[in-house]
Order: sequence, then structure tokens, then C-alpha cells
Amino acid sequence: MGRLKAGLILMEVPEFMTKYILKRILMLIPVLIGVSIIIFLILHLSPGDPATVMLGPRATQEEITQLKENMGLNEPLPVQYLTFLTNAVQGDFGRSIRTNNPVLEEIMSRLPNTIQLSLAGILFSIVVGFPLGVIAAVKQNSFTDRLSSFLALVGFSVPNFWAGLMLMLLFAVIIPILPSSGHGTWKHLVLPAIGLGIQTTAVIARMTRSSMLEIVRQDYVKTAKSKGLNKRIVLFRHIIRNALIPVVTIAGLYFGHSLGGVVVTETVFSYPGVGRLLVDAIRNQDYPVVQAGVLFFAFGVGIVNLLVDITYAYLDPRIKSQYRSIKEEK
Repeated sequence: MGRLKAGLILMEVPEFMTKYILKRILMLIPVLIGVSIIIFLILHLSPGDPATVMLGPRATQEEITQLKENMGLNEPLPVQYLTFLTNAVQGDFGRSIRTNNPVLEEIMSRLPNTIQLSLAGILFSIVVGFPLGVIAAVKQNSFTDRLSSFLALVGFSVPNFWAGLMLMLLFAVIIPILPSSGHGTWKHLVLPAIGLGIQTTAVIARMTRSSMLEIVRQDYVKTAKSKGLNKRIVLFRHIIRNALIPVVTIAGLYFGHSLGGVVVTETVFSYPGVGRLLVDAIRNQDYPVVQAGVLFFAFGVGIVNLLVDITYAYLDPRIKSQYRSIKEEK
């Protein structure tokens, strides 16, 4: 009977998660529309003229006026925005003013590099930050704990661009073992990933330590210890496993945050990703690329947050229990 009930609960979870996922995806729509309105107004109300940029400084006023008419830049801003939004929904973000290539094509060619760098950065943060937090919690109030806290504070305080410059100076100039820029091999990924993940590493280390110290005080941990269970079993089965839940949440949220930080990191290391493409587009007043790039980053952050919530729901059995109670009340 118990197995039957457990089976029914497991069958209900996908239905709940499906509704939850659809709800969150629908919530992304107004967010993206809001972001598109803000970036559209900022770009179109800022100084500069896309037509002049495209034709160059030697263009005549007649040529500029004709190009504005062809591009629809003479239309009122609401009309221009609706045109942009209609085309964007169909996957058409226009053409780059600088290269005349389709914007979507340029972004998609750089997107794998940005995702690769962001994943490498969060992987470095978890591999270094989680063990550091575990060691600090196990050896609470010791020299190791204080050293871990100091390193976490320093790591959180260091800006991405400064960390990147120091890494380049140390490992590409003083000790030339890694390339300072470019893309192509795993060596080109090491320094940007470390520079991108330093702040997240510090946050994960501190979160892991705090989470473990809180779980140690829970009744079920005290009960496990009173039963005479091996310390390693208590540590890995009861403490570390439950400490992973908030760490996964923080790691996922900071992965979304890293999509914004990757703009600075890619610029410092001349890494050919969407972030560097966005910076170059801003310098060249390439409005279509800037609009599409910002929207892609906003969409990426929303999707990452959604994946974090789904992972959290599967890791934390209390969420399933809450869903079960709601179903029973109905």
C-alpha cells in the first residue's frame, strides 16, 4: 500500500512541474517585453544616428534622409517599437549596422562560446567553493576556518576586471604558462573562467559553511549521532547532502548573474563571445545587435532561474510533500 501511494505521488510530480514550468515561461513574456521597451528607448533617445553610422561621415543629408526612410527611422517611436517587436517574435532582429549580417546569425555564432565560459566559471566556483566551505564548517573556529573566511571575503570584494588583469599578469606575463587572450583550446578558457568565477566561489564557500553549521544543529543529525553512526556517514549522508540544496540555488542564481559578468570578462580577455560582441556593438552604435544581445541575456537569466527552481523542487522533498497536501485538501 505504501509503495502504491509513493508511486502515485511520483506520477503527480511531473504534472505539477509541467504546470509550474509553463507558468514560469509565461511569466518571462512580460519581463522580456519590459526589457525590450527599456533598451529600445535608451538606444533611440541617446545621441547618435544609425543612418549616419552606416553611411559614414561623408554622406550627404539626402542620402541620410533616404536611408532613414528605408529603415523606418522616421516613424514615431511607438511604431518603430511595434515593428521591432513583431519582427523579433518571428526571429528577425534585423541586420547589423556594422557588418550588414543578420543579427541573430552573429549572436548564435558567439553564443556557444559564452555558454562554455559561463559553465566553466560556475564549475570552477563549485569545485573550489564547496569543498572550501565544507572544510571551514568541519573545522569551525580553527585557523583553517578563519583563513577560508578571509579568502572568501577577498574573493567577493575583487572586481571581475581587476581579477582578470591580475591573472593575466601572473600567468601570462610573469609565469607565461597560459594565453592571455583568444579562443580555441582549453588553455584559453582557464584564466577567463577563474576570473569570472572568483566572486561566485566566495559566495558558495560562505553559503556552504553557513548551511552546514545550521544543519548540524538539526534534531535528525543529533539523533543520527546518538545512534552511534559513523561520523563520515553522518557527514556525507545527512549533513552535506542537505547542505547542497541552498548551494545549488545560489550556484544557479550566480550562473545567471555570470551571464552579465561575462561581458566584462570577455572584453578583458578578448574572448569571442556574446558579451564582447555587445561591447563592440555599443562602441559602434550598432543598435540592432545591442537590442538583441540584451534580450538574449535577459532570456538566459530567466531560463537559468527556471532550471534552478526545478532542480530545487527535485532536491527538496518538502516541496513534494506540500504538493501532496494541496492535492489531498482538494
